[in-house]
Amino acid sequence: MANKGTICTTNNVEYIDLRRAQIKGARSLEELKAATGACGECEGCRENLEHIRDVLCGCKEVTMEAAAQAVRNGADTVEKVVEATGAGSDCARCKALIANVVEMGR
Repeated sequence: MANKGTICTTNNVEYIDLRRAQIKGARSLEELKAATGACGECEGCRENLEHIRDVLCGCKEVTMEAAAQAVRNGADTVEKVVEATGAGSDCARCKALIANVVEMGR
């Protein structure tokens, strides 16, 4: 599971900075690094960046791909993605990211 504090110790990029970039549409490692300034090379980046990119909901360990698949299968609202995947059903902190997945369809 990803650390929730500072991820990139080289450039002082916080976990929340990466999630905010995802909410704005960043999906690939390159997009996340460009949007946040994460170096991708320090220990924090090496240990956490791919996990943050891949996992939409840390509470339920629901992947971005599972949420995108739910959208491709017809889940066209946040509530339908929550129902289909379980993401956002505990703490709801990932619902803004789920909304972006629905909006972008990926």
